[in-house]
Amino acid sequence: MPTTEGRPTRGTTGTNRLRRVDRWIARHPAVASADDPLVVDLGFGASGVTAFELAARLRRSRPDVAVRGLEIDPERVARATAQLVSVRAGGTPFPADLDVSFARGGFEVPLPGGRRPAVIRAFNVLRQYDEHEVAAAWRRMAARLAPDGVLVEGTCDELGRVCAWVDVDPSGAPRHLTISLRLEGLEHPGVVAERLPKALIHRNVPGERVHAYLRALDAEWERAAALSPFGPVQRWIAAVDALRAAGWPVAGRRGRWRLGEVAVPWEAVAPA
Repeated sequence: MPTTEGRPTRGTTGTNRLRRVDRWIARHPAVASADDPLVVDLGFGASGVTAFELAARLRRSRPDVAVRGLEIDPERVARATAQLVSVRAGGTPFPADLDVSFARGGFEVPLPGGRRPAVIRAFNVLRQYDEHEVAAAWRRMAARLAPDGVLVEGTCDELGRVCAWVDVDPSGAPRHLTISLRLEGLEHPGVVAERLPKALIHRNVPGERVHAYLRALDAEWERAAALSPFGPVQRWIAAVDALRAAGWPVAGRRGRWRLGEVAVPWEAVAPA
């Protein structure tokens, strides 16, 4: 039997927890232009719901998308497969014909027929690892991608209101850090510090780039407080605009910012 690489996660999952990153994946060129729109939900947890949600969201723009859920724990695979039977029978809110399947697997990303996924989503998977193990895990997973594919590795809170992720290219090189926040009720963007990906979570200290970045984002959010009567979206857009004007290499357009997102190239926040 082939070796399964990695360690079992806590298995924590929940409905709608990954909606923010799913929305980002749905608009990524790796999905839109893929010859084989296969997406892997790596480490889906104690329930197959995140894979079903991912497939349902992506099929709106790619009706031919396929999602493969992978887990190290065989009991979780069996549970998700049983849930899939209910989906097929029409006993859930998900379309019965979703192209979803489940199997046992880890960082080696085993797929039938030598298929290479357009996207690997590995969320809340590396939290239990040490920082020095992250780069190797990125390279191992990214090596399985299609030539134009992307690995999306990150973390979120239990309700999916505070998220952060890194997109990694097929060579294993990180490209951007993206933060995605629920703006309604947001006190300060720096709350994401507790949910930074493992490569950065211990770097939020003075002298590190990511620390400076989060402090700058918090400062601009405070300066934009006068716009609060116009709603948190307008306040957020003003804060991100000011962040870019201050010299931070903010990526993307306002359409993404309106969703509570902000992204910067990896070099802007990489460990010193």
